[in-house]
Amino acid sequence: MKAVLLTGAGGIDKLELTKIQDPVLDNPQFILVRIHAAGINPVDYKLRKAGGFYPNRLPLILGCDGAGVVEALGNDVTRFKVGDEVYFCNGGMGGDEQGNYAELTMIHQDFAAFKPRSLSMEEAASVPLVWLTAWESLVDRCNIKAGQKVLIHAGAGGVGYIAVQIAKNIGTEVITTISSPKKSEFAKSLGAHYCINYKEQDFVKEVMKLTNNSGVDIVFDTVGKETFPASFGATKIYGHVVTLSEDLCNKEAVNLAKLRNLTVSYELMLTPMHFKMHEARVNQQEMLNNAAKMIDRGDVCISVNKIFPLEDIGKAHQLIETGHSTGKIVIKII
Repeated sequence: MKAVLLTGAGGIDKLELTKIQDPVLDNPQFILVRIHAAGINPVDYKLRKAGGFYPNRLPLILGCDGAGVVEALGNDVTRFKVGDEVYFCNGGMGGDEQGNYAELTMIHQDFAAFKPRSLSMEEAASVPLVWLTAWESLVDRCNIKAGQKVLIHAGAGGVGYIAVQIAKNIGTEVITTISSPKKSEFAKSLGAHYCINYKEQDFVKEVMKLTNNSGVDIVFDTVGKETFPASFGATKIYGHVVTLSEDLCNKEAVNLAKLRNLTVSYELMLTPMHFKMHEARVNQQEMLNNAAKMIDRGDVCISVNKIFPLEDIGKAHQLIETGHSTGKIVIKII
């Protein structure tokens, strides 16, 4: 099969399109999937630079998100049949589970979900990681409820645009940060009530104006760096900040969070895969089943910004690394 191998930690020159042996279906609980499309996420380029989670086990195949058709079944598989269309977040970190920059992959039947019927393969491949990240952040970490006020940073980005729609469907008042009028229009079309252009406005001051100086109940920070600690000042006393950030806060920011009695959470939806937590991954599969229902009902819109062929994986990485894409980037394999 064709696959893109990461041959070493570094730049896009470490991504090599080549031919390797097809995977052998040797586990009775696994399905063999012919991958039609693979989603591109920021974690992909971060893992490329680091050489994966296990840089001593190169080469590896990146790509956590995939969508395709079941081609073969292990003897104990009961959830699927040959020909079923599935989507999933699986592999791409290195180690035992192959990623999805390839024509074929194997996945445990418990970790795959039926693809939303209303989506193309490319659209479906764009969903899993960002959906799981947004859902776990807002629902699992923050216990989001109708009537609350929520600030979602980068509401036109890959995670943010899904988070805006989840928050809207739950019944919250959604405020988001964007960088252009075009992105503001996009975010409002998804359900954002207010958009703050962070390039022209101080988002903390604007949030306080919109909330009568009380702050929002929840902040979902998808940006990190200085945005993470700055968000403490926009959060209601006893509120909740959840972040994807890897950055540490300075003492002043920590003191502010403590003074306001904030709950601060970190989110990494890859944790169950990293620690081989089977039941937690089954729960994530259920989240994807729920996502498919919401998408097929028309409650959530999926936006794919750019589709690249597998041969242009380097260009896809360059685009996602800019951090300014609206919606999602996808690799078309078939």
